[in-house]
Amino acid sequence: MRYEVQTDCVKPTKHMFISLLVATQSVVPANETFKYVNQGDFGFFINEYDASYRAIPIATHPFQFAFYNTTPNAYILGLRMAVAFSESVRRWVWDANRGKPVKENATLTFGRDGNLVLADADGKVAWQTGTANKGVVGLELLENGNLVLYDSKKKFVWQSFDYPTDTLLVGQALKAPRSTRLVSRLSVAQPVNGPYSFVMEKQNWAMYYQSPNSQKPLVYSRSKEFGNGNGTLASLEFFSTPENDWNHAFNTGLQSTMPGSQGGGSDTLTRPKYNTTYSFLRVDIDGNLRIYTYDDIVDNQAWEITFVLFDRDEGRASECNLPRRCGSLGVCEDDQCVACPKQQGLLGWSKTCAPPALLPCKAGSMVDYYKVDGVEHYTSEFNPGSGPMSLAQCKVVCTKDCKCLGFFYQRKTSKCLLVPVLGTLVKVPNSTYTGYIKISK
Repeated sequence: MRYEVQTDCVKPTKHMFISLLVATQSVVPANETFKYVNQGDFGFFINEYDASYRAIPIATHPFQFAFYNTTPNAYILGLRMAVAFSESVRRWVWDANRGKPVKENATLTFGRDGNLVLADADGKVAWQTGTANKGVVGLELLENGNLVLYDSKKKFVWQSFDYPTDTLLVGQALKAPRSTRLVSRLSVAQPVNGPYSFVMEKQNWAMYYQSPNSQKPLVYSRSKEFGNGNGTLASLEFFSTPENDWNHAFNTGLQSTMPGSQGGGSDTLTRPKYNTTYSFLRVDIDGNLRIYTYDDIVDNQAWEITFVLFDRDEGRASECNLPRRCGSLGVCEDDQCVACPKQQGLLGWSKTCAPPALLPCKAGSMVDYYKVDGVEHYTSEFNPGSGPMSLAQCKVVCTKDCKCLGFFYQRKTSKCLLVPVLGTLVKVPNSTYTGYIKISK
């Protein structure tokens, strides 16, 4: 890694004298500017996603910035969490340029104008704070992991907490309207947006799955209502606070605020009997919501997963409600994938279980359905469907919709739920719930 100090090479003219005099107190001092180049040897500590990395000297215990990559010559500027000499893995809690990787010799520059810029080796800007000539005089990585650019009055002009990726650190909040969601990473090897999101809604938080076959994301989890039912949430903050003066237990969860005096509320997700200040809430690659807690007193295996939303042991919901718990198709019962629904019946499930291949959809296309008794879709709890209507009517509606891959019918209520993606079919004891999977005749 090569470090360079950027100097101001622009000489003031007579016409610039007055404006420069006014701006004297609102530029970054020359000795605070920097230019870090992505080159040199890789670090040798263990990092999440098995990433190679080059650390840069923007660090505050237990956080540090680094260029990292999971595929050759495709680097992300990320913030990692965990001390350098711990045996425990260092986890990535924020990405600056997700989906826009840079190459070898890319640069991170903080100039006199107060703009922080990540540029590729050819000079093309991959990411920036957009704070040029806005009064920034300094940059600091705070103890809570918030990277801030501040003015001469120490007021934040820009902060990374306003731009979360898939993670909330303690003290960080989703805020309307700028950052109202977290979006999962696609895969270990691909640091781009995945299909899962954690969203702050009017009085709730909810989790969504975005299918390529659907214009709108599908909700698969939703919290109880915050506030008094009037107004809209202004923020949803991840918190960790001691339960009492002796710090015997820490309440860790989500705290909501509403505009003015309209109320709010808190939702404690976990209560470990030790300090959970170094924790984060993340939408993981598999669509689950987890809290990871780092205890820096422990040198080995310092991380503990202290909360899992969909968990067979202590979770708030069954793993069967995860959209792809059973891949692209499978019947799930008691958190297990128990069957692959085929035309000939329920067969043994494996990762190869998949919906039937359909012929191109055209007007008048001949389709049929096969039935799966005693199942509902993972979205059924939050979307009962349309109706009442007859089973025959439900079939007609799905047949006319090229994006409908099947439907779920509740005979007791005569409700019809069309689905653009199948995924996990949740086994229910009530035989009035039936799934119908579309096939080509």
